[in-house]
This record gives sequence, structure tokens and C-alpha cells, in this order.
Amino acid sequence: MKAIIYCRVSTEKEQQETSLKRQRIELEDLALQNETEIVHVIQEQASGYDVDREGIFEMFDYFSSGEADTLFIQDETRLGRGNTKIALFHQLNKLQVPVYSISHQGQLQLSESDSMVLQIVGIVEEYQRKIHNLKIKRGMKRAIDGGFNPGENLSNQHLSPGRERIEFPIEEVVRLRSNNLTFDEIAATLRGMGFNVSRATVHRRYKEYTSLEKDQ
Repeated sequence: MKAIIYCRVSTEKEQQETSLKRQRIELEDLALQNETEIVHVIQEQASGYDVDREGIFEMFDYFSSGEADTLFIQDETRLGRGNTKIALFHQLNKLQVPVYSISHQGQLQLSESDSMVLQIVGIVEEYQRKIHNLKIKRGMKRAIDGGFNPGENLSNQHLSPGRERIEFPIEEVVRLRSNNLTFDEIAATLRGMGFNVSRATVHRRYKEYTSLEKDQ
């Protein structure tokens, strides 16, 4: 195992700095007991309710890149509190990162209530993903039924690499709109074909295009 040690205190008081050092020493000992290589140690002073922490983003960078695969913390509150704690544990679960803690002297076990919340969050996220995919399929079917040929546009994507302004076939957006597709459906259809666009971008570009058409 390759571990990240994460230590946190909530204030910058001198006694809290001592707590950071103690957390680090105890976690290094726990990692040694579990024959785990320590890849990096993160220490920060920030509120557990705040998800916008430099140490948190640094930690997830290590896990996402595969440079580390295990997390060591003093206890679950050091990672976060309230909704922030649930959100962070959910992300760790998705990345399949085991968490070890001093409080459990081994792999951390969440409370029954926290485990239940994480299960619910996972189920909701899965249904959101299914709805998103169904939305793309529905939009694609309606687009093709309306005469849209996605192959023509996919073959031309290499013509506009690296542009700051997102390029996509606006004429097809107009045609899909005339077939009564919503902007949400049109954006989902374009994303399904590889154009990374939002509903707002599609709507704005459509308005720009139709405004120019009127002026001409």
C-alpha cells in the first residue's frame, strides 16, 4: 500500500500546531504497523466544514493519479465535518481508497447512520447517471429521426482543435430546435457526439445565430 497521511486542525493556535505534530507521529507509527509506504504527508489548518481546502485537492490528486491508494487519518472528523465529511467519504469510496484511523487502530468503520447516507448518495448518483444517459439516447434518436447525421460532424472535429471558443454545428442546433427538441436535449445530444457543450452555451449561440439571421 502507498499511503497519504492527512492531518488537520481547525485553528492556528499554538496548541493546535502541537496537535498537528502529534497526529503526524501517531499516523506514521500506524502506517509502520501496517507495513505501508508513506508517499506524502499533508498538514493543514482549516475548518472541517470547508471543502475548499488545498490539502484535500492535493490528496485527491495523488489518488486520482495512482501515486497513492490508501489514506491515514486520526479520525473521521479530521477529514471533515457535516455534509463535507459525507461528500469526501463518498469520493473516497468511488476511488476505492481504504481509510485507516488512529481511533480504530486499523481500517476506519463509519457509523451506521453515515454508512446509510453514503448508500443513499450512491444510489441517487447512479440514477442521475442513468437519467443522463437516457436523455442523451432520447436526444440522439429524435435528432436522427429529424434527419441529423452525427457521422458527418464527428468526421470534422479535427478541423477545430485547441480553440478557446467551443465549436459545434450551429446549423444542426437550429434544425433540432425546429424539430421541437429542448436546449437540454440538444446539449445532451451534442455531448453524446463528443462536443463538450452546456445547455447555456447552446442557448446563447442559438440566440446569436438567430439574431444575425434576422439582421440580415
